Amino acid sequence: MTPKRPDGAGAFPKPVEHAVPKPPDPSQLYAALDLGTNSCRMLIAQPKGSQFHVVDSFSKSVQLGQGLEQTGKLSRASMARTINAMRVCRQKLQRHNVSHMRLVATEACRRARNSKHFISSVKRETGLTLEIIEPEEEARLAVISCAPLVSTKTEQLLVVDIGGGSTELVWIDLTNVPKRERPRAIMRLHSGFRQDPGPFAAAKVVDWISVPLGVATLRDQFADVEDDSARFALMSWFFEENLEKFAPSLEEQAREGFQIVGTSGTVTTVAASHLGLRRYDRLKVDGLRMTTDQIDAVIHGYLKLGEAGRKADPRIGKDRQALIMSGAAILQTLMRLWPTDRLSVADRGLREGLLYQQMSANGVLEDAPY
Repeated sequence: MTPKRPDGAGAFPKPVEHAVPKPPDPSQLYAALDLGTNSCRMLIAQPKGSQFHVVDSFSKSVQLGQGLEQTGKLSRASMARTINAMRVCRQKLQRHNVSHMRLVATEACRRARNSKHFISSVKRETGLTLEIIEPEEEARLAVISCAPLVSTKTEQLLVVDIGGGSTELVWIDLTNVPKRERPRAIMRLHSGFRQDPGPFAAAKVVDWISVPLGVATLRDQFADVEDDSARFALMSWFFEENLEKFAPSLEEQAREGFQIVGTSGTVTTVAASHLGLRRYDRLKVDGLRMTTDQIDAVIHGYLKLGEAGRKADPRIGKDRQALIMSGAAILQTLMRLWPTDRLSVADRGLREGLLYQQMSANGVLEDAPY
């Protein structure tokens, strides 16, 4: 007996409708590119409430400052590597049709005698216009990017940005700012460290410094020292010597209400190592608070591994192992000098500051605290 055919059999099935993400409006997209001594990094984002949503990103170790300590110039090889990376950035900017952007270069280009030639080459080869920013603006942008991590209990704040060619430190007094307003007061520093805050309670920048020693430049200073532990000790001593005239070093600070926020690849790598992450997870790292003992334990582990061990460690990687110990020397020195046993880890920095700055200038952030 022939089976009865079910009603509707053979009919075309009703199509399933899948929600297709709506592409962002190009007029709402902003880009920020940070070309440092070691890395070229870019974010493309759109405003979302009082924050932003990242649409695309790029990061590559280009080692632009390689050999700069010895020659005072950017080498042909490092410029070629960087221009190739900038071509990728240009492709992303064109693909998203981004019109609002700031593309900045920092310490390596500030110091190199041939930086004008390099900037011209970038423009000729990629069509992108790089601007070299001053140390104060670099420090300011790093500070505002970290504002969401500032505790309402913080009265004295030290923001540290460990770069490839320089390290920026900003000491901020928040004692005259109501507790709930303290993160917002930090954000308002985007227009300058010395400013009229208008009707708002002001965060006072007591002092700031840009030390021309970052993970690459400090490493290069002691590249001829073969012993790993001896090189680390010398880097720590040398960095501390360069902080002698920074105001917080000159007088004793109260321990209560003091917060250090650190932003850099060094800080996030140390945090990832402490957490035992096999694969980096920004959500677990950004905002993490580490004790001095935890930081010291990670650094001692790095020294115990030696160069070969660090190179094989997936949390460090081949690219960063050559730089992690100079960064660790800077970090450990800072934690030793100031009266706190905790560090707030920030996976954010110059690019995020550039985005906040552009978006606030255009008034596209909701309830923006600027």
